[in-house]
Amino acid sequence: MLRMKDLSPAVSLEPCPGASVGSIEQSSSASRGSIALSPSTISFTSFFDGLRNIRESVISVEKKETSWIERTFYKRECVTFIADPQDPERCCCGRSVLRHGEDTIEESSLSDRWVPGLHTTPLPTDAFGTIEFQSAGFPIKAQYVRMSALDTKTENVLKLLQKQWGLDLPKLIITVHGGIANFDLTPKMKRSFRKGVAKFAKTTGAWIFTTGIRTGVTRHVGAAVGERRSKQARRKLVTIGVAPWGVISNKEHLVGKNIICQSHHVTASSGQSALDSNHSYFLLADNGTDGEFGAEVIFRRRIERYLNQQKSSKGINIPMVCVVVEGGMNTIRVVLEYVTDSPPIPVVVCAGSGRAADLISFAYQNTKKDGKLPDNLKLVLKDAIQDMFTCTEDQAKELYLEILLCVQRRNLITIVNLADENQELDLCILTSLLKGTCSTIAEKLRLALMWDRVDLAQDHILNPEKAVTDESLEEVLMEALVNDKVDFVKLLLENGVSMHSFLTANRLEDLYNVTQCQFNPVSYFMKGLRKNLYPNYRFTLPDIGLVMDFLMGGAYKSIYSEKDFRQKYAALKRVSSSGSKRDLMREPSLRRDVRRLRLFRYPFHDLMLWAVLMNRQKMAMYMWQQGDEAMAKALVASKLYQKMAQEADGDEMKSGISGQLMDHAEEFMKVALEFLDHCYHYNVDCTQQLLTEDLNNFSNTTCITLAVDIRHYDFVAHNCCQNLINDIWMGGLQTRKNSSIKVIAGVLFPPFLSMLDYKSKKEMAHLPQTVEEHLEETIGDDSDDNDENDNDDLDDDSIQQETSMQTLPTSNSLPKLGEALKSGNRPPMIRSASMHFENQRKISRQDLKTLQKIANKNRECNILQHLKKPLKFRKMVYKFYTAPITKFWFYLITYIAFLIAFSYTILVRTLPRPAWPEVFVMIYILSFTAEKCRELFILVPGPLKIKLRVFASFYWNIWDMVAIVWFAVGVGLRFNSPTLRASRIVYTLNIVFFYIRILGILSVNKDLGAYSKIIGKLLKHMCYFSIIVFIVVACFGVVRQAVHFQNEEWSWFMVRSMFFYPYWMIYGEIFKEEIDTCTDHVNHPDGCTYGSWVSPLAMFVFLLVVFILLVNLLIARFNATCIKFIPRVREIWKYQRYNLILKYKLCSLLPPPLTVISLIYQLFKYIVWKCHGREDFLDSGLKIFLPDNEKEKLHGFETECLEGYLKHREHKLQTSSNKRVTAICERVNQLSSKIDDISSQEKSFRQSLQDAKNGVSKLEEIFMKNQEAVTLMSRILPGFQTHAQSLYNKKRQ
Repeated sequence: MLRMKDLSPAVSLEPCPGASVGSIEQSSSASRGSIALSPSTISFTSFFDGLRNIRESVISVEKKETSWIERTFYKRECVTFIADPQDPERCCCGRSVLRHGEDTIEESSLSDRWVPGLHTTPLPTDAFGTIEFQSAGFPIKAQYVRMSALDTKTENVLKLLQKQWGLDLPKLIITVHGGIANFDLTPKMKRSFRKGVAKFAKTTGAWIFTTGIRTGVTRHVGAAVGERRSKQARRKLVTIGVAPWGVISNKEHLVGKNIICQSHHVTASSGQSALDSNHSYFLLADNGTDGEFGAEVIFRRRIERYLNQQKSSKGINIPMVCVVVEGGMNTIRVVLEYVTDSPPIPVVVCAGSGRAADLISFAYQNTKKDGKLPDNLKLVLKDAIQDMFTCTEDQAKELYLEILLCVQRRNLITIVNLADENQELDLCILTSLLKGTCSTIAEKLRLALMWDRVDLAQDHILNPEKAVTDESLEEVLMEALVNDKVDFVKLLLENGVSMHSFLTANRLEDLYNVTQCQFNPVSYFMKGLRKNLYPNYRFTLPDIGLVMDFLMGGAYKSIYSEKDFRQKYAALKRVSSSGSKRDLMREPSLRRDVRRLRLFRYPFHDLMLWAVLMNRQKMAMYMWQQGDEAMAKALVASKLYQKMAQEADGDEMKSGISGQLMDHAEEFMKVALEFLDHCYHYNVDCTQQLLTEDLNNFSNTTCITLAVDIRHYDFVAHNCCQNLINDIWMGGLQTRKNSSIKVIAGVLFPPFLSMLDYKSKKEMAHLPQTVEEHLEETIGDDSDDNDENDNDDLDDDSIQQETSMQTLPTSNSLPKLGEALKSGNRPPMIRSASMHFENQRKISRQDLKTLQKIANKNRECNILQHLKKPLKFRKMVYKFYTAPITKFWFYLITYIAFLIAFSYTILVRTLPRPAWPEVFVMIYILSFTAEKCRELFILVPGPLKIKLRVFASFYWNIWDMVAIVWFAVGVGLRFNSPTLRASRIVYTLNIVFFYIRILGILSVNKDLGAYSKIIGKLLKHMCYFSIIVFIVVACFGVVRQAVHFQNEEWSWFMVRSMFFYPYWMIYGEIFKEEIDTCTDHVNHPDGCTYGSWVSPLAMFVFLLVVFILLVNLLIARFNATCIKFIPRVREIWKYQRYNLILKYKLCSLLPPPLTVISLIYQLFKYIVWKCHGREDFLDSGLKIFLPDNEKEKLHGFETECLEGYLKHREHKLQTSSNKRVTAICERVNQLSSKIDDISSQEKSFRQSLQDAKNGVSKLEEIFMKNQEAVTLMSRILPGFQTHAQSLYNKKRQ
């Protein structure tokens, strides 16, 4: 017998990952009983005994769970036979005599009335399990339990739904009432009803209660739910049918304990009804009757009332609404019961569906304010009731009064016309709940938030004309953030909620301590950063700063980790702990302290970081769109997501979330690139300033540095970044072609510097600087700089502007223009260019040509005048030698000289006393080591541990340090006579490091630079491949050595031989003379060794594996790597350039071995700055330093670009192919709906025409019969026809 999935959730036969057999046995024995599966027992008897014990334990668990249902729920059986007056052979319960038990008491008195509570007895239920409806393409499962409708406790029903069937409390209860008999709706009404039911059930998380029978209104509800389920099979809509047990067809098949019943759609017999297959759960109400409705009415109402009293997660009662479609007399009474209940239940009436719904809607629309109908409509309503229900006049009056009592509570009734396309059923249902149950806007917003209906909040709750307090909206905003409702957050912010006043330290900490998400990265990383966290530990903002510092890596220091923030945070906590919030607001001094200690200057920054760290991508994207520094926020979010993905990928328990986090990172990277491109096309200079702006909110880094950290190749390879990098690379030089040749010429021949072009100070002001350069430029105030400013302030644009402003004639000077031109004098000038174009027609063509010549000559004179003051030689030298391109070639020339000297040193004989080339090498490497120490010292601010970590993150730094240490070992051996020859070998191996280091220097070349990156990737793959080769080589080497040399003593030469021959066989040297010991007379003069055939066979397998499998595998892997990276060679090279150029920008002015001079000068300068109290002197980042007003303009530019980018993005989304296809599909659906309406109207017109045709035919028959009667009467009574004709003529007149 199969068991229900939901009735035994704790039973599982699959072992947990990583659990041992013993642990499985222990857990099984603890939960199910003693199961003896000893690991030492290997007999099949013990194994099958263990399986038998597991099976028995599972059966015992099933019995335990089914016993709870049997103990809790009961069925009802008739124990007193009272004959039906209309059918004496049948009891009043609906069953015959034969279907009663032997203990049934027979009552002969016909005056006794059969009462379920008196004449039935409760027995443990015997019908519960799962129904599989087989009519659809795939079986639809529904669970059911038969229970007593008289004495079943509602709390047990809720426990069944939650504990046994695994449902959560609903957010909304929808009870649907209407006609039991089948009725039809028009196609438009049917479509509107199904769409509305499916939409509100999906969006609000509601439970739908119906009768569960596939007739009447339940059939329409089931069709709506089934249609939605077929489109979204993953989303299960909770539809609960409370059906009477006595009217279910084939209910004998449902009898059984924890069974699976196969149900097929068959035509139900008279008095029986089939269950609807689109319902998920069935509560089969049993009162002991058979074939009669009514057992479920009171029972269903008790369940609904109990659920309505339960508290939701928002702390309010679960709202409930009644939907009426069609219906009979009982439906009117149900509506009256709902609207007069305590608390009252709102009712939505579907007008146009027929009978009761139409009567209620008619009365509602025509009732006056006092709740009474006009006198002329009272009789109309009574006649309509009597005609519609075929009832007596007294019953019609009673129903009339009930309808009036219903419509007098207009605030609880909502009328919706399903035929009206402007009215949506789901929206009317929700608005009726708001109108009938909520009083304050905050409560309404909480309900809309719980239902996830932002359209309801926007159109029906938040009224711009009504003032709303910020405190009430702030609480709703907090709930929206906790529940990740982006649309609600957006709506509340648009309606006046200030994020500056909303975000406090306590609220932000509450957001970080939310446990509703599936994967909480903050909790995950905090467990790794801080050991021994106690349960329910509350994360603080300093803890969040620790997590961010870890994820960002390097020397990044979040704002929560800064000393200033920690002090304000501690002070705010002390102020908050000194009294309640009300006391704080009363005390003016404390209130000023709270304002002064405001922690969040940019609240959207903090909320975006929260959303990223909590893995809420939609919320993070919305917060990114708000506030300033959009480009920086996108790059920081990408970095956080990347690091979280890497950490999750390294953890086997969280590896599944890694792909999702990486997708989020790529989305932010894409956004950052698109935003950069949008800003670049808007304004180039401002965009470059955005790239190098000092980001105070993000550890004083820059956007381009963040892009390099996250390896955003496309971002760094963008034209904007590359133009900026090129400007940094050229420094103060203004050369465009053959720049390397000119720089080399300037290095080798210094007088050539005067022939080079240099940038003006105005152009240099747009380039990023180090803090050292910025301080020198700010404090330095010499006359040479002032002279240079005077010379450089006028560029080409200013000269052109000045010339154009001075060569335009005014309208007043036009008469004198000819005389001035003839005399050769300069014509009069004006200041307005517009006047020039207005008066241009009045000047002759010849005068215009002469005027243009004078203007060009004047311009040349102005340019020559500015070029008469050349740049001073000291400034030339400074700009030339501080340019990174100059440093690069200067360093390269000295490095080539170093390699030549080093090569000469190891190629010639090593003398006891070092020669001058060797001394040069030693001095060079010593200076090189000092430069590396300086680089480590100024690389990043912070303690030495962080400096070392960042320094080691660059592979070439590790390579250089290994080479330096190796050379130091060689020098130590060099000055010791016994190890002189050993030092030569150390030197020889050491020079390899310095030769390979040229690859890093060549990365500046666009043709060779990217290939070093590809070589690094190939080496990484080859290292993994080498492990496999080592295993194969060792395997064959051991076999060959053991077979060929069977009488050898231990020696290290044996290990060498074991790897020597197999390794060279990989390259084709197979040593054919030594393959077989029988043919190797040199090493084996005695002939074949024992088992000599093993070695050739092993060699055959070895060569097959190595040549055919491994080598081709390596080639394929290399080919895949090259295919992946070669198309992006240019982007990789552009990305690598930044670090290389930054390195030469920050390195010492003089290369080794002259670095010592620069280091002494920088040490002296450091001491001076230290005495002046400048702590940020060692910040080596390249930034642009702007005054506050310029920063505001830059942020305004970024905000303007962000708005334009978002509009462009939205336009692109609206015009995308998917959006167009969706729009076309919607239009096609609308057209198909209209066609269906037209076809239904056509059918109705045809039916009307057919009815009219039949009526005409009947009239013709009546006319013929009358004519025959008149003819017959005329025969009997002469003159009758003439008399009849005269009467007819008079009547016509």
